[in-house]
Order: sequence, then C-alpha cells, then structure tokens
Amino acid sequence: VILTTMPLWAGYLVKAYAWRIMLDTNGALDWMLSPLGLHGPGLGIVATTLALAYLWLPYMIMPIYAALDRLPDSVIDASADLGAGPWRTIRSVVLPIILPGIVAGSIFTFSLSLGDYIMVKIVGGTTQMFANIVYDNIGVAGNLPFAAAAATFPIVVVVGYLAAVRRTGALESL
Repeated sequence: VILTTMPLWAGYLVKAYAWRIMLDTNGALDWMLSPLGLHGPGLGIVATTLALAYLWLPYMIMPIYAALDRLPDSVIDASADLGAGPWRTIRSVVLPIILPGIVAGSIFTFSLSLGDYIMVKIVGGTTQMFANIVYDNIGVAGNLPFAAAAATFPIVVVVGYLAAVRRTGALESL
C-alpha cells in the first residue's frame, strides 16, 4: 500500500517535469540506453501514456486492493475443495467478486486521464489529447460554447460505460 500511494506524496508538477527530464531527447532514458545503441521514446504519445499511467495508477490499484482485501479466504478454499485450479478460481471466483473494484478503478483512471491537460502539455510534445482541445478553446480560441459542449464528453462516456456494465448484469451493486 505504501509503494502504491508513494507517487501521490510528490507534487503533480514535480512528477510531470521528472517524466519530461527522463523521456526527453538526450534525457536520462537516452543516457541509459545509449550503450545499447537504443534511444528513448522522446516526447509524444508514448511519453504521455507512460506519465499518465504512472500518475493515475494508484487510483486503479487501491480499489482493486480494497476489493481483494474484502475477499473471504473461505471462497478460495471452497473453490480448491471443489477441484478448481488456480486459474479457474481466479476466473470463476475472484474476478466476479472484485469486479466492482475493477470498474471503480477504471472509472477513476479513465476520467482523470481524460481530463488531464497539463501532463500532455509538459510531456506530450505536439501531442493533442481531448482535454487540451477543451483547454485551447477556452483560453486561446475563446470558443466557450464549443469548450462547454466538448467538456460533456467525459461525462457521457462514463455514464455510457456504467450503463453498459449494468446492462451486462456484471454488477448488481451499481
């Protein structure tokens, strides 16, 4: 738990500029890979994906950890007593029980990543993501109606995701 929450202890901009220094051309990653004749990804979509994954991963891990923590040992034992192997137990017992944690974590990480425009500006190079379109239309273009309409997109996607999950019957708690 401590290792998972440690990235949350540092400031957002500190993490963003640390990723920029590591992944930029002639950065720390290039320096480490140069003896092998390789180079890092530089700034762009790969850097943005790595930085966003690092930044928001705790918000995926913690709900899954909480769901696994509530998992009774007796259901694992019962599955083994009934002859299920480890993979069958995970697929048929563990995953259905922790599915609400997976859904909650995916909503957290997706919505936070979709709304993050600062990390994209710092490590994305020329990469444009959805939140940057909203940001640019508010600040640079001054097109507030378009920015307001575009800002509803994450809400519509999350509500659609929840409706799809509920429709499948996978989650009775939602």
